[in-house]
Amino acid sequence: MSLFRIRRLQPSASMLYRCASTLPSPQSEGGEVSATVKRIRQELAQDKQHLSWRTPIGDRPEDWNSKLKLFSNSEQNSDFIVMMQRPIDLSPKSMKEWWNKRQERIERHMQQFVPERHKILGPELAAAHFVLYRGGAAKFLNDNRWHRASEDGEFNLPNKFNASFKLEALRCDNMQLYYEGLENLRCLEHLKFLSFHNVKTFDDWCLDRISGGGYPHLEVLDLSNTAITERGLACLYRLPKLKLLIINDPKESLEMELAAAMLEVAMPPLKVIAADTIHDQT
Repeated sequence: MSLFRIRRLQPSASMLYRCASTLPSPQSEGGEVSATVKRIRQELAQDKQHLSWRTPIGDRPEDWNSKLKLFSNSEQNSDFIVMMQRPIDLSPKSMKEWWNKRQERIERHMQQFVPERHKILGPELAAAHFVLYRGGAAKFLNDNRWHRASEDGEFNLPNKFNASFKLEALRCDNMQLYYEGLENLRCLEHLKFLSFHNVKTFDDWCLDRISGGGYPHLEVLDLSNTAITERGLACLYRLPKLKLLIINDPKESLEMELAAAMLEVAMPPLKVIAADTIHDQT
């Protein structure tokens, strides 16, 4: 004989509300609603009011709003719920991690693609402005100079479209460059040299975006000291003119060596070399 465990059902507030609304209200002999039904209806109304969604603090007209609200996350998703369920940690390490993550979110937002800037400057000057503002360097056709920003962040470039400025080389070395910012480096038809040396945030996803960014004449690509792996090298087939690829060490692992060899076979002009043969001599 099988045994079954019988669990007692606990009625929820919504169930009680539906039952109370459908059943006829018991009345006393004088035609008045009984005190018990009045009490139940009053409690259900209070529970329903407490469970209703309220306007978050900061979204009401009378609330004070910080100027940094532009960079806050307005989506109340599961990440926000998980964060609210965690205990508050005010240790120096936790506060430092929170501050670093917030600075990263702000920088990602600042690096987003701005269509108005590209309409005014064009893709060549817009990319140069974006790189020079963040400490990089740019070189144009028929100009032997490398343009860089001064210590005050100033640089001498036109502030509107000029067809004579055509980018030939970009150095994004040591920059804090995120995936969102790579959208500003696209449609550079005359670019031949592109370097991301020592960009710690540059990974396989960034390389995939760069490979499809529209560089029909790119010949040299420096990916040394970045976070790329052998999985990201496969997307470089989109760069038909690529002749020199610089990575940390093509023989650092069997997978990386195999990926580099297959890439050289698929693209005969390409040569994959180690970074120490280039950067140690400069």
